[in-house]
Amino acid sequence: MSNNTISEAKLKEYYEVALDLVQKCGPMLMEGYRKPKADFTVKADFYDLVTVYDKQIEDALTAGLQTAFPESLIIGEEESAATERQAVLTDAPTWIIDPIDGTTNFVHRIPHCCISVGLTINKELVVGIIYNPPANELFSAWKGHGAYLNGQRIHTSKVTTIKQAVVAYEISLIHAAAVRDKNVKRLYKLGSNATATRSFGSGALALCYVATGQCDTYHVEDLKPWDIAAGAVILTEAGGTIYHTKGGKFNVMKPDLVCASTDELAKNVMSLIEEADQITEYTFK
Repeated sequence: MSNNTISEAKLKEYYEVALDLVQKCGPMLMEGYRKPKADFTVKADFYDLVTVYDKQIEDALTAGLQTAFPESLIIGEEESAATERQAVLTDAPTWIIDPIDGTTNFVHRIPHCCISVGLTINKELVVGIIYNPPANELFSAWKGHGAYLNGQRIHTSKVTTIKQAVVAYEISLIHAAAVRDKNVKRLYKLGSNATATRSFGSGALALCYVATGQCDTYHVEDLKPWDIAAGAVILTEAGGTIYHTKGGKFNVMKPDLVCASTDELAKNVMSLIEEADQITEYTFK
């Protein structure tokens, strides 16, 4: 095995060790979840919350993964925030960790919050594990071996048009003034054409719900690698497709995306987003 090639057996080992570590962190998340309004602090933006449990879970995952795989690197949400270090992806095996995706849900005891761990090798996403203990949802995938929910194989729907689709869209993104207008127009265009629209407060779980067929498409921008890395693996291994919003290859380090159950639906969504971006004036009726 060369430095740039990972064997099937090694990839399976990465997957199994990470899966075990993530599950062991479940009780830590539940300890905080059960508390009425778990203590939190606010980051740079008023809507960006963090709790002591974010750091505890990230520290536990980092220690466990680096002990098992000292050759690997870590990109973690809380470490990146604390050091203000710009995350850079290399060819080395790199774990991309979000200790609690959906922290606002976690604080308010809404059962859409999860631990998310993705792995890249040679800058390619190859492992994804997302664990939502309050809802007892354990999603997992490794490249070429399908995606699973609690050990059962999952697949995307076969929906091909927006008229048939349940759209996942993060409505709370309109709290950020810099991207408010963009999101209002896109949500208006997609939501008015879709069967239904849902918002979960967790990018990681939204990707998983497209992977299971509970939703059919998801569009989001302005998130971070740790919000999306694991879910992107699960989504594609479940048979879904993922693009950069403007078309072309999805880039986990700048994860502006459209994902969908089918290629036809993804292209339908991207076309509607392009139309939305051309709107200069709009009114709601």
